[in-house]
Amino acid sequence: MQHNWSHHLRLIIGVLLGIMLVGLWFGHPLIGLAVGLFGYLIWTLVQMRRLHHWLSHPDEDDEAPGSIGIWGEIFDGLHRMHRANQRRQDQLQTRINRVQESTNAMRDGVIMTDADGAMEWWNWSAEYLLGFRRETDRGQPIHNLIRNPAFKAYFDARDYRDPLELRSPAKPHIHLQIQISLFGDDDRLIVAKDVTRLFQLEQMRRDFVSNVSHEMRTPLTVISGYLETLSDHADEVPAKWRRALTTMSQQAERMEALITDLILLAKLETGEQHIDDRVTDVAALIRQTCSDAKAVSGDAGHIIEMDIGERHHLFGDENQLRSAFSNIIFNAVKYTPAGGTIKVRWYTDREGAHLAVKDSGIGIDPVHIPRLTERFYRADPSRHQQTGGTGLGLAIVKHVLLNHDGSLEINSQPGEGSEFVCHFPRQRITEAPIETA
Repeated sequence: MQHNWSHHLRLIIGVLLGIMLVGLWFGHPLIGLAVGLFGYLIWTLVQMRRLHHWLSHPDEDDEAPGSIGIWGEIFDGLHRMHRANQRRQDQLQTRINRVQESTNAMRDGVIMTDADGAMEWWNWSAEYLLGFRRETDRGQPIHNLIRNPAFKAYFDARDYRDPLELRSPAKPHIHLQIQISLFGDDDRLIVAKDVTRLFQLEQMRRDFVSNVSHEMRTPLTVISGYLETLSDHADEVPAKWRRALTTMSQQAERMEALITDLILLAKLETGEQHIDDRVTDVAALIRQTCSDAKAVSGDAGHIIEMDIGERHHLFGDENQLRSAFSNIIFNAVKYTPAGGTIKVRWYTDREGAHLAVKDSGIGIDPVHIPRLTERFYRADPSRHQQTGGTGLGLAIVKHVLLNHDGSLEINSQPGEGSEFVCHFPRQRITEAPIETA
């Protein structure tokens, strides 16, 4: 390019010198030079006009204007760049079309919005699942089309680690799972998945567990009643049946505990249990629970230490909190060897309120921790059978904490004991109610 420019410059100087010599021949060299410069200026303006017209109307003439010298090279260079750009645009458009075609083939709804929620593009499944209309909804805020406060809060929260489940605004019988991802300049990619079948199966499972638990309670109560009567007259029972009677009584109690936990868990999951939010004295609740835990410990002689902070009033359901706290503290007693230490600590900080229960037991392999809150999951079935647990305690704790906007943290290593921490948000911390006459 530098060589071509030098050649063009020499050519211009040579032409101007030639014109000036012609002017010198006629006795007016400066006039000749002025005529040459003026002619070159006119020619340059003509080339600039052609360039401007071509750049302004690229669709009218795909070919670049023809010229000579440096302008010819400029036109040719721009033409090559234009062709390369067109090829890149065609390739990009082909990829976009392919992505859109493949996305339209998905059964999940896919929606793209900007940072404010204005809808830019969506596939056919989104139209079916959410009732969007391609002719009128483009550019509309998605909050105007999905009028659900939970979706609005989920969209604005920018915390999309967990999906959101809601009913379709266009087809209420369809249950959707919404997952949002951030991309680009704070834009959103929203995926809506039809989980109606899973929702129905989960509802059937809950109804089954709830109904079976209630139906089993009546005959079990009768059996337990007769076993209790027989136990009260154990002296009249033949000696060979006394051991069987004791075993049946123990298993009946275990079955009653299982049914009670199943019913409680079913109520927590379905929302049937009314949440009675009120000011709860956590200190009194912990002291009572630890006292009950010492009774459960019995001859094992566990050492239970309590550390309760000054701010110990929590806004929540006292019965549910009692169930969660007792499950965690009783588990620590059950799974800690005799003479072990259990530390129960209640404290507050900037994040909120926390109940930490740390034991000196054998610990849990970290591979089991993500599944400990599942129903009936057993990290060690043999230990579970020895303690007589139902396998539902931590599942109940998880749902109680969800009802109180909290979460459960589990830290444990084999041989180093375990620590269970219940986290409650700061807005749940409150002051003691004022006594009135």
